[in-house]
Amino acid sequence: MEKDFDELTIADDYMFYRVMEDTDICKTLLNRVLQGKVETITDIELQKTIDDAGRAKGVRFDVWAKDCSGRIYDIEMQALDKKDLAKRIRYYQAAIDVSLLGKSKPYESLPDTFILFFCTFDYLKKALPVYTFKTVCSEDSLIKLDDGITKIIINSQAAAYEKNEKLKVFLEYMNGKVSSDDEFIQKLEHRIKEVKANEELRREYMLVNTIERDARNDGWKAGVAHGLAEGKSLGLAEGKSLGLAEGKSLGLAEGKSLGLAEGEIRGSRQAKVETAKNLLQFGLSIENIVQATGLSKAEVEAL
Repeated sequence: MEKDFDELTIADDYMFYRVMEDTDICKTLLNRVLQGKVETITDIELQKTIDDAGRAKGVRFDVWAKDCSGRIYDIEMQALDKKDLAKRIRYYQAAIDVSLLGKSKPYESLPDTFILFFCTFDYLKKALPVYTFKTVCSEDSLIKLDDGITKIIINSQAAAYEKNEKLKVFLEYMNGKVSSDDEFIQKLEHRIKEVKANEELRREYMLVNTIERDARNDGWKAGVAHGLAEGKSLGLAEGKSLGLAEGKSLGLAEGKSLGLAEGEIRGSRQAKVETAKNLLQFGLSIENIVQATGLSKAEVEAL
C-alpha cells in the first residue's frame, strides 16, 4: 500500500531522492559514510535510467551523482528486503560500466564507482551498521585488486553500534529519531518540509504511484491474455500427437509460463507509452515524463 505524501520520510525512496537532489546534502551524506573523501558534487540525476543495452534488463537508479574528479556514486534507499540485494548490486555495477565505456575508450578510462544502499533492514544478518566491500585476494587479504569498485550496504537497524557519531545520527534518523542537535539532520527536516509544501511534487508523487500501479496491472492482464492465446496455439499443435485434451493442458501451462513474462513486459511498456502521450498533451516537461514513466528521453521525444 502506497504511503500518503504527507507521511513520507527520508526512508521512502521518493522523498530520499527529492532530498538528495540538493548537491550539498548529497555531498554531506556521502562524506558521513566515506569519512570526508568526497569532493564537490558536479552533477546529480534522479531516477537515471539505463535501458539501451539491447535485450538486457533496464536499470533505474535513485540518485546518480558525479564529483569533480569524475567518480560516480549510485545512492539507493531500500526499505523492503527482496532478498536479491547482492546480485542486484552486481548488475548495477555492470550497467554503470557499460553506460560509461564507449566503444573506442580504453578500460583504464572507467572511473571509480561507489554503490551505496541505505537499508532499513540487516540484509547480511551480522548486526553491522556498515558493510563495505572491495575486491581482495582470497589467498592474501592484504592484496587488493585496484578495479575502482566500492560497494556499501548500510543497515540502519544497527545504528546503536555505529562509532561515527555523525553517521549514527543519520541512521537513527532513518529509523524515525530526529536529532535536534545535529545541523545536518535539521537541514534534512527543513528540506522534507519544502518538498511536502510543493504541490507540483505532491502531484508528481501521486502520478508516479498511479503509473506504476497501472503498469503492473496492465502488464499482468496483457500477460494472461498473451499466455492463454499462446497456450491454445501450442496446445492444438501438441494435441495432434498427444491428444487434444492433453495438448490443451500442456499448451496452456507452457503458454502461461512463456507468455506471462513476455506479456507483462509488453503490457507494462505500452501502459508507460500511453501515459507519456497523455502527459505530453498536458504540457509536462520531457524530463518529468522520463522520471514519471521510466521511459528513456529518446523514447519520449519520439512520441
